[in-house]
Amino acid sequence: MRRRSLMLAAPGLVLGDAAWALPAMKLEFPRDHGAHPGLRTEWWYVTGDARSGEREFGFQVTFFRSRVDGTQGMTSRFAAKQLIFAHAALTDVQGRKLWHDQRIAREGFEVAAAAPGDTRVRLRDWTLERQADTYRARVAAADFSLDLQCTPTQPVLLQGKAGLSRKGPEPAQASYYYSAPQLAVRGAIALQGQRFDITGKAWLDHEWSEEVLHPDAVGWDWIGMNLDDGSALTAFRLRKQDGTALWDGGSFRSPQGGLYTFSQGEAVFSPQRRWTSPLSQASYPVEWIVRTPADFYTVKAVIDNQELDSRASTGAIYWEGLSELFDSNGKRVGRGYLEMTGYAGRLRV
Repeated sequence: MRRRSLMLAAPGLVLGDAAWALPAMKLEFPRDHGAHPGLRTEWWYVTGDARSGEREFGFQVTFFRSRVDGTQGMTSRFAAKQLIFAHAALTDVQGRKLWHDQRIAREGFEVAAAAPGDTRVRLRDWTLERQADTYRARVAAADFSLDLQCTPTQPVLLQGKAGLSRKGPEPAQASYYYSAPQLAVRGAIALQGQRFDITGKAWLDHEWSEEVLHPDAVGWDWIGMNLDDGSALTAFRLRKQDGTALWDGGSFRSPQGGLYTFSQGEAVFSPQRRWTSPLSQASYPVEWIVRTPADFYTVKAVIDNQELDSRASTGAIYWEGLSELFDSNGKRVGRGYLEMTGYAGRLRV
């Protein structure tokens, strides 16, 4: 859930009572796996956990596309009409350490691209590409590398109302949003010169929008969890300055494919244990109780320090990391990623 404020309307947006609201649209694949350069912001987000023998890892690969409104009328090949950002992170569970890298470039000149039609995103030698239904992510970072093949085991999950996901009290705050949970992962991770052949599970989110973040929102809390029985849980809330929820939502899909989309007010986040970052001095809830229509879950970070400093690219400091999911009986039922923004300062997107 990374967002950018509305400045100008993109072509095709609905005006009137629902000013600037995105219209309902039937998502079509493979078309909507690809880029949507007419809208201001877009991201492809892959997170997961992996094992190699006794070693455990969490991984995150995110590509962002940002449309620069002021340059769209320029004819120069050097005009920065689209910017491509990328983040990659690796959580070494046994080593109790997070590794992170980031990049940014303008689209073009065979340096960076986000192609329409299907998932083909590239920033220099970092890539995310869909080939015969399998997503392949390749990252060569400063201290680690990832070569991951993520294969669907379930159909795409359309978030919100058939893929149109509300993110605030006004119609303008919405995105087109789908997930691909329960991806089967195989591949290789290299860390400090050591190679690990891995298997695991991953979760992919793809969102694109024109405006999402309400002016009263300072950040958000979000979870995407692969349950061990094949279920998939999404829950999020947009947070006000006083820590209360401005908006919330999510979904739960059973192993049999039954989907329940949460109404506003049905996902309730209650912070439990907190951790203070020595870098930013931000205090993050690294343990939560998340009440949903499916169950009351407890979310616990696998390691506390999974804060990412992305000031060299997207400009924010935020927490995003591998976490465990427990049901209301205290049984561990899954794993996934927790993301928390706006704790190191109001998020400006």
